[in-house]
Amino acid sequence: MRMRLGPVGTAVPQHCYDYVRDLEVARLILRPTPEQESWIPGVYAKSGIEKRYYILGDAELDDLVRRPLAAMTEEERSEWNGPSVGLRMGYYEREAKVLAIRASEDALEQADCAGEEITHLVTVSCTGFAAPGVDWFLMDSLGLSADVERTHVGFMGCHGALNGLRVARGLVAAQPEARVLLCAVELCSLHYHCRWDPSRVVSNSLFADGAAASVCTAGAGKKDQGWGLQASGSHRVADTQQMMGWVIGDHGFEMTLTKEVPKVIEAQLGAWVDGWLGRQGMKRSDIRSWAVHPGGPRILEAAENALGLEAGGLADSRGVLRDYGNMSSPTLLFIARRMMERGAELPCVMLGFGPGLSIESALWV
Repeated sequence: MRMRLGPVGTAVPQHCYDYVRDLEVARLILRPTPEQESWIPGVYAKSGIEKRYYILGDAELDDLVRRPLAAMTEEERSEWNGPSVGLRMGYYEREAKVLAIRASEDALEQADCAGEEITHLVTVSCTGFAAPGVDWFLMDSLGLSADVERTHVGFMGCHGALNGLRVARGLVAAQPEARVLLCAVELCSLHYHCRWDPSRVVSNSLFADGAAASVCTAGAGKKDQGWGLQASGSHRVADTQQMMGWVIGDHGFEMTLTKEVPKVIEAQLGAWVDGWLGRQGMKRSDIRSWAVHPGGPRILEAAENALGLEAGGLADSRGVLRDYGNMSSPTLLFIARRMMERGAELPCVMLGFGPGLSIESALWV
């Protein structure tokens, strides 16, 4: 029995950041020297992003940045590391549920599924913590049963949706009548790094906010039809724990992303994918489309080279990066929605990369 991924619902905040707005905010928050400021435009221009969405508008920037800086001495400003984790998490608690509800409502409407039909709820997020969490508010807002079985997949990073899909697949396999609502939501903007660090300026230039959801079923009825999940895979690349990391600091969650990550992906991804596909009785040439998480342009280039893809082979991944930025866990579901809407050919392989370095995969037929 294959789990079916229903139509994908999506949601983004109202505040749209283009290149000009990005540079304004970078200058406001980072307070760069003239030499540093001359370097920032090139970093943002190379991101592959034309627009992205943040929960942070002018009112939020006043609260988090402008007023605190205005109250400081010059010496205090020079030592400022940004808002506290507590202040950032207050925004997460208030705002994450708003995006999650909108994306889930979209998914339920497209699937022609009422809230009371949902038997299981799987939530995915790595950019905040609160209890009761997003799942609690989804139950209230969507009219889910008080007996819905809940599972949260936390702190898995950019491939988190694939981990959530694996949980949903297990639930459907155990209970073929199950209707699982999967929802991934991230507010990456809350972890904007506020002191000068070139590698973290690169991270600032890539991440964005968003949510995506889908109703997953065993595909028993007409309204349950969608992509069928045939297999999932997972691989930890040895001796890479220092290359990509995501830890909680006093002033936000701090990400480490070294220049070695694309090199490792290019060197090792192809062989691992071939072995994994072989265990499913398939080979790389059988795959008609690819959905690769757009960690950034260099990640996509490395994946293309490793997989031997022709130009345009990752057009959907690049399109989502261009139009939304890297939203962490919801991003692959945004890509799936785009591919479904254009009628992308199956089989499709979905790939994501996360802290460790680790690889997660899904085979859709």
